Order: sequence, then structure tokens, then C-alpha cells
Amino acid sequence: MKIVRRILRILLGLLLLLTVLITTALHWPLPDVEVPERHGSLLIRSIHIIDIRSGEVWNDQDILIEKNRIAEIRRAGQMEVSDTVFTLEGEGKYLMPGLWDMHTHSSPYSPWLHHPLYIANGVTGVRDMSGQLNKPDNYWSGSKERLQWNEQMAADKRVAPRYVLQSSFQINGAASVPTGYPEFFKVQHEEDIPLLLDYYRKEQVDFIKVYFEIPPQSYRKLAQDAPRYGMHLAGHKPMFVSLEEAINLGQRSFEHARVFMYECFPKAEALRNSPQWEEIYRASRTSMVNDFDTVKAGQLMDLMRIKNTHWTPTLQTVKMGAFANDEDFLQSPYLQYVPAMRQTLWWNPDRSRYSQGNQVDKDFYEAAQQQVGMAHKKGVPIMMGTDVPDTYVFAGFSVHAELKDLTDCGLSNLEALQTATLVPAKYCGLAHEYGSVERGKVADLIILDKNPMENIENTRSIQGVVFNGIYYSPQKLENLKKTTASLARSFHMNVKFVYSLLSSPLMRRQLAD
Repeated sequence: MKIVRRILRILLGLLLLLTVLITTALHWPLPDVEVPERHGSLLIRSIHIIDIRSGEVWNDQDILIEKNRIAEIRRAGQMEVSDTVFTLEGEGKYLMPGLWDMHTHSSPYSPWLHHPLYIANGVTGVRDMSGQLNKPDNYWSGSKERLQWNEQMAADKRVAPRYVLQSSFQINGAASVPTGYPEFFKVQHEEDIPLLLDYYRKEQVDFIKVYFEIPPQSYRKLAQDAPRYGMHLAGHKPMFVSLEEAINLGQRSFEHARVFMYECFPKAEALRNSPQWEEIYRASRTSMVNDFDTVKAGQLMDLMRIKNTHWTPTLQTVKMGAFANDEDFLQSPYLQYVPAMRQTLWWNPDRSRYSQGNQVDKDFYEAAQQQVGMAHKKGVPIMMGTDVPDTYVFAGFSVHAELKDLTDCGLSNLEALQTATLVPAKYCGLAHEYGSVERGKVADLIILDKNPMENIENTRSIQGVVFNGIYYSPQKLENLKKTTASLARSFHMNVKFVYSLLSSPLMRRQLAD
């Protein structure tokens, strides 16, 4: 009995110690990510500027930045400035606009796990495709948090990219809404739509994120009414509405690589009209690839071009399945930036699941590449997006992988760069401010060691980032990466991650589904 009591005391002591450690970790403050000094005026001398419209390279240019705007661009040596202006020597280097990732997801811990990596990789703008209902959430950030990050970034109080559009929570019908939230979020009835739109207008949301299982009548009502509230629809293709109808109803962007696969195979109508659509989908994956109707797909792509409907294929999300048994892919050096508990609880189970059906997933990836190339040739506007933090999608780093994948689909280097610069700027109605290196525009800029017009992978050769009037030197960019890597390994960040996951009603409902 003494041994049993001793064991029980030891176990109780260990439990108390673990409780203390977890409680301490949850309350352990996260470090401030240092914001470098802002320069009121900044001159870059003798740099090669990439014209993102034409693909031309303007050699040996001086560019003057005043209060985060491009004040002047002239041939090197023709500009006179005060000796007090902060000056960078750009000889032999290349300058291009900052990149935008148009499909991301943020959390309360994005300021430490995502934002530093975006800036370190030259990603100066992101479109977040997630949000909240009417209560703060421990796992998902909402428009209030993101708008506050924008304000703090502009005031030099936070390292963060620009959040260029604000999203609602994913609107997916009753199944996605936990108990205790207003019924109108379930959009089961048409009278719910004005309540939902009025709520999100007050939250300064720009678009309604639609998801697979949104009731079709509610989707149609949302599409009809959203513009009157200053919003549009973006997101997944609703399962129970045809892609043709969704395009004609005005959904402005469709996400992910399988958009056309759902519509262009023999059982597409059965898939669209069945409550058991998931079973039909699982049984039809091979048919979606092998029996793909290129004529039907071409017609839909023509309609998207006519309606100026954008596609964000997020090829990284299908790449995971295709390379689930590839050790080079799985041993990515970027894993150091991902919390160990995210890898353990989320990514590793995905790896195991994908590894079981590797050939069909490879077929999906290759088919998606072909369809992106086909859509591009048809004139569908393509936007670069990654779907951070999906499995094996890395904040910032995966932007460069997606650009490379887009060129593998048939886009030229220039066209791939435009998917992350001019095209999204136009989509957001901000092309007069962003998306190219031009006088008068905001100076969100990347300094590269090598020319990406010669090799798209040269976008990785970042030698500096100019953002919000701040010059991030190579050392400062490296420090940003080190900050995230250190936190991703830390006990307290991993405890915080697990707590945020388990304490979020929205995530508990999503995981239960």
C-alpha cells in the first residue's frame, strides 16, 4: 500500500506540475516583433526596375520615396537630393512591387507566426478568407482584429502586411454554426439574408465568404442583395448551384483547383443535386480527371472571362496530396516555422490520409495544372493564393512556390508575377495605389538580387523589402524568420495553439464535421 500511495503522490505531483506549466504557458507574454525605424525619405540608386505591365526592365534607375510613396523615378545620376535622405545602393539589383497572397487565413497568433514570414518573403498584401460570427474567437481572427493590425502597421507599431479586403465567416448553412449564435448565420431562410448582411456591413466586411453547403436559395438571395450592402461574394463554388449560375449571379472569385472538375464530368449534375454529394465525390474522383469535358470547361472559362470572374487555384492545397510520399517534399526546411503541435495534431494526420491515395491525388494535381493553363489561355483572370495555414502551406514561402507552379501551368514569368501584383490590385479596386512601380503609387517594394523575368524562382532572392516607409535589410528579414522559428519551437506557443484550437466553438464544429 505504501508503494501505491507513493506512486499516487508522484502522479498527483506530476499532474500539478503539468497544470502549473500549462497555466504559465497560456499566460506567458509573447515578445514584441521589433518594427524597424521608418525613413521619411528614402532613395534607391541605380537599380533595375521591372515594369510589371510590359515585362520591360528599366536599367539603372534612381527612385525616390517620400512618406511611403514613390515621388520620383529618373535615370541614375539625374536626381539631386539632400544628404540627409537615407540612401540605398541598388547597383546590379532588381526592384518590383510587393506580392499579394489572395487566399490566406489568420488567427490571433498570426502576428508572430505569419506576419513576420510574409514581410520576410516580400508579401506586402493579403486577402484573408475567414472571419468570425458575432463573438470573438480564439482560433479565427475577424475584421476588427485585421483592421486593427492595419492601423497598427500604419502607425509603425506592428510588423504586418496590409489586409486588403475583409471577409465574413464562411457561410455554409446550419452545420457550420455552433449553438448559442444568432439563427441568421445559418441562412436557412431568405429573411435571414438582410440580417446577416446588415451585421457584416457594420463589421466593415467587404465580401461574404461562401462555402460548399450553403442552401441554394439563400445563396441566390445573398448574391442578389450583397451589392446593395457594399459587399460581394467570394469563396468556394456552392455544391448545389451550378458554376454557370454562380458566375452569372456575380460571385467575383472562386477558390481552389477543383472548381471545373466538379462541373465537367459525367455525374456533375448528380453531384450537384444529391444530399449525399460527398459519397458521389469520393466515388467519382478518377472520373473527374479521366472523363473531364474540355468543351464544357471551355464554355465556363469563356463565361468567366466575359464576367471578369477571378480564379484563385491555390495549387499548394492539391500539391500536398500529390507529394504525400515524397520525402524531399515532406522534409521541407520551412517546417521549422510551424508550431510542433500544429504538425502533430493537423498536418501529420493529413500526411497519413493523403499517402493512402497517392496516385489519384497526383492525377488531380496534374489535371489542375492543365486546367489552370487552359483557363489562362481563355483569358480567365488568375490570382495567386496559397491557403495559409493549410497542410504544408507555409506563410510567405509558399507564395514563391505557387508562382513557380503557375509558370509550370503555362503562364509566362511576367504573367505569373501579375497574378500577385496587378491582377489582385485591380480586383480590389486599388490599382491606382498598388501593383506596380510607378510615380505616385504606394512604395511597397521588393529588392531582388536576381531578375525574376529570367527565372521565376529569382523572386526568392530577396535582398530587401521597402514597406510602409521602412527598409527591411537582409539582416532584419533574417531576424523576422528567426523570431517565428523560435516561437514555433517554444512550449508556450504550442500550448497557446492547442488551447486556441480546442477552445474555439467554430473549430470544434468544423472538426466534428
